[in-house]
Amino acid sequence: MELTDILFNPWLRGILGLCLMGAIFMGAMLVVWFERKLAADVQQRHGPNRVGPHGIFQLVADAIKLFTKEDIIPANADKLLFVFGPIVLMGSIFLMLVAIPFGAIIINGSIYPIAATDMDISILYIEAVSAVSVIGIFMIAYSSNNKYSLLGAFRNFARMIGYEVPLGICVVSVAIMAGSLNIIDIAHAQNPLWFIIKQPIGFVVFFIALMADMGRLPFDQNESEEELIAGWITEYTGMRFGLGFFAEYIHMMLGSMLVVLLFLGGWNLPTMLTSNMLLGIVLPTAFFLGKVTLVILTIIMIRWAVPRFRIDQVVDLSWKKLLPLSLLNLGWVIALALMGV
Repeated sequence: MELTDILFNPWLRGILGLCLMGAIFMGAMLVVWFERKLAADVQQRHGPNRVGPHGIFQLVADAIKLFTKEDIIPANADKLLFVFGPIVLMGSIFLMLVAIPFGAIIINGSIYPIAATDMDISILYIEAVSAVSVIGIFMIAYSSNNKYSLLGAFRNFARMIGYEVPLGICVVSVAIMAGSLNIIDIAHAQNPLWFIIKQPIGFVVFFIALMADMGRLPFDQNESEEELIAGWITEYTGMRFGLGFFAEYIHMMLGSMLVVLLFLGGWNLPTMLTSNMLLGIVLPTAFFLGKVTLVILTIIMIRWAVPRFRIDQVVDLSWKKLLPLSLLNLGWVIALALMGV
């Protein structure tokens, strides 16, 4: 049996998909711990460092707490939507996992991306299924029968709709420059020159719009300063709350991967570094995950350096500034394509 037959075996891809699901949950737990520790360092406070070495067992304590806390459903809630809301929210993440590569293996000059599937329109697919999370958020807020939850969901909609437009235009610009809607082809097209160099405006717009789409500070309008509650997920307890909490961090991880794949060159390395078989198996994925870690670090640092925006400032930024800039970037990319650059 040839190597390609083994790598593209459907059973192997199914096992790979399950492994990626487990890895993304473990990664989300580590990101939660990393953010808490980094926030403590930035703010010069102790942070979660009292449970185990460097507070690493705090993750275990939090998991036990979420799994064992009482699961309460409000008496006036829509029980069907209340139960299925977090499932739809997590389903959006699992659907995105199908198409996002987590790195690559290079053997004898051939590149084999670590992804469950290889779609011709994978970037459009990722954009579409990521929007499913909006449905899950609305199900959670509406079924809770809580006006503050509903207000938090509406703020979330206003933000996401406004930033999905410039985000989508930037994705189209990248696809035009790469000549493909396949995210793997887009990563290959950045060898040796990354798209952040060719589209600096597009990168800035995409990064800001992505942060808003993920609901990260300073775009965290799910919660309002004057409400002192948890926004659309206020009425949830136990592991149902945990799913919503983890969804935010998994979206941050997947969003960071998209930044690296679309603008920062993906896993591409000079050929001389991957000529050895062992290095070709290890280095590309390590290089890719290293860049993802730096993007996550940047997102976390921004959270503790920039205050939360008002909802009117958020809407103005998307429609009055990012949308014109994204169109300008699209025109720039079309001009480069016409010139054959």
